Amino acid sequence: MRLGAHLGISDGLAEAVHESRRIGCESLQIFSKSPQMWSGPPIAPAAAEAFRAAVRSDGLRATAVHHGYLANLGSPKAFVLKRSRAAFVDELHRADLLDVDALIFHPGAHLKSGVDAGLRTLAESLRFALEEVPESRVRLLLENAAGQGTTLGSKFEELASVLAQVDRRDRLGVTLDTCHLFAAGFDFRDERGYGELMDRVERILGREAVRAFHLNDAKAELGSHLDRHENIGKGEIGAEGFRHLVTDRRWEETPGYLETPLDDRGYALYAADLRTLRALTEPSAAAPRIRPTARRGVARGSTVK
Repeated sequence: MRLGAHLGISDGLAEAVHESRRIGCESLQIFSKSPQMWSGPPIAPAAAEAFRAAVRSDGLRATAVHHGYLANLGSPKAFVLKRSRAAFVDELHRADLLDVDALIFHPGAHLKSGVDAGLRTLAESLRFALEEVPESRVRLLLENAAGQGTTLGSKFEELASVLAQVDRRDRLGVTLDTCHLFAAGFDFRDERGYGELMDRVERILGREAVRAFHLNDAKAELGSHLDRHENIGKGEIGAEGFRHLVTDRRWEETPGYLETPLDDRGYALYAADLRTLRALTEPSAAAPRIRPTARRGVARGSTVK
C-alpha cells in the first residue's frame, strides 16, 4: 500500500508536498480550501504549478483532494442541493488544476427522504458534475460512511447502487475508511473477518472500484456508527487489525491516507502512525502462529485462556 496522510496547506500547496515526504509519505491528501466554506479563493496558477512540480520532483505516488463538509449531494432540499452541486463542480475544477488523481467526498444524507431517494439524488448530482466538467481526468471517489443518522453509504450495496446509476466506472470509484467500516459493523481485525470483508468488496463493489483507503483506528466500539478517529494502535481496531490490509498485495499500489488525530507537535503523530503501519509489513513483525492444542473439552483452533 502507498502509505500517506492528509496534510494542511496553510504553509502553501507545494510545502504540503515537501512536508509529506519529510514524514515518510508516499501519497498525499489535502483540502484545496477550508472544509467549512462553500467556496474558497481561486488557486493561483503559480501555486498550482508549484504543487504539481513538487509532486513530480518529490516522487509522490498518489494525490487526492478531499471535499469539504458542507455539501450534501443527496439532499432533498432544493436550495441546499443546488448549492452543493455548485460547490462540488467548483471543487472538481480545483482538483483538475492541481492535477490530483482523485476527489474524495462524503455521499451525504437523505434527511428522512428515504435511502432510495437519497441515492437517486446523489447519482443525479454526480451525473451533473460529470456533464459540467467532461474533460476532467480526476476520479470521483465516494467514501463509505459510519452509518450515523441518515447518512448514505455505510452499506456497500448503497455505494454500488450509485456506481451503477451513474455508469461511469472510468470516472468513479470508492474510498474505504477503516474507522467507518468498523463503526458500521465490519470486523476485519482477524484473518477470517478480513477475508469476509474482502469477499463482500469483490462481490458487491468489485475490487477495481476501490481506489483509496483512509487508515484510521476507531475510538468507539464495533458497530457504534460513530465517526471517531483514533491513532493507529490506540483504538478499538488496534495495530494488528491493520496487518492484513496493509500486507494484502491486491492493494500494494493503492493509496492509504491517514486522517488520525494530531497534537501540538505538528505531524509527529502521523510519522509514528506510518512507522506502526510499516512495521506490520516487515517479515520479522509477523504475528507468531499458535499451533492449536488438542485437549478434551476444547475445540480444535480455540484460544485457551
